[in-house]
Amino acid sequence: MSPTHTGVTTSPAALDPCGRADHPDCGIRDVLDRIGDKWSVLVVVELAGGPRRFRELQRAIDGISQRMLTLTVRRLERDGLVLRTVYPTVPAQVDYRLTETGAGLTHLVKALADWSLAHRAVIAEARHAYDRAHPGHDIH
Repeated sequence: MSPTHTGVTTSPAALDPCGRADHPDCGIRDVLDRIGDKWSVLVVVELAGGPRRFRELQRAIDGISQRMLTLTVRRLERDGLVLRTVYPTVPAQVDYRLTETGAGLTHLVKALADWSLAHRAVIAEARHAYDRAHPGHDIH
């Protein structure tokens, strides 16, 4: 193995069966596409504190556009992770809350957030060292 090798090695059983190249997609990619994008994670984090109205979500999630928030909550609703409730008022009030399945993600998201905070400085230094060693390789 060369010093620049970046492959990840693990025991075959740790990835079985989805990690085998000859195994059909077991669905993990589809699920990770949804719960792994930054906006979905941030919506789940915000809804972990309880139901929120659309504008509350938008104010709480820095940088998210109205369109992206709309798409994100619709996708999460479609996947059964978020429940959208419309109240019969004038004007109609809508809130979003995590379903039981969505609430089951909160401990995983918290673990990821905790890990990110604990390793933020190490990752920043590794990036800085990589960028110094590889000038002109803009991969941001």
